[in-house]
Amino acid sequence: MKYYAIHKPYGMLSQFTPEAGHRTISEVFAFPRDVYPVGRLDLDSEGLLLLTNDTALNKLLLDPANKKNKTYAVLTEGLPDGEAIKKLEAGVIINNKGVAYKTRPSKVQVLDLVKFEERVPPVNYTKHHTHTWMQITISEGKNRQVRKMFAAVGHPVLRLIRTAIEDLTLEDIGQGKFREYSRDACYRLLHI
Repeated sequence: MKYYAIHKPYGMLSQFTPEAGHRTISEVFAFPRDVYPVGRLDLDSEGLLLLTNDTALNKLLLDPANKKNKTYAVLTEGLPDGEAIKKLEAGVIINNKGVAYKTRPSKVQVLDLVKFEERVPPVNYTKHHTHTWMQITISEGKNRQVRKMFAAVGHPVLRLIRTAIEDLTLEDIGQGKFREYSRDACYRLLHI
């Protein structure tokens, strides 16, 4: 079995098959043919993406009943106040495939020190001069959920980076780079 953590850059698809001229994760490394991403990050999102050929692990991580924590660094427009943070933590109503859905409770905090590489292309800080880095940990993964959650409290997302799945983190993995893990290390970090 193979286990890879990659740092997906902005503007790259979470797939191997080219589509509409976008970059794909096949540019990161010549991964084995039977390795696939566990879940997805949309084109505009960055960060941790796990690739494996371990189908049992894939099922465990994607099953919402297992409530695996996913942590994101979020650059929001404006400064979310205490009320907005309370709403995010309690769960907000988002549109999930045309149906109103209340998100599960989450953990949210303001990040004081952020040391991410600048995105290419960079966020337009002239247009969005008031912004805040936040951290949110969720235990589910609906389509564009974090973006929809912050929009629901009036703070659109300018940049979104998945930094961790349980204790498997992006630490020391640069944009467009990867790290291979043993089965034991991967399972231990993912609390399986």
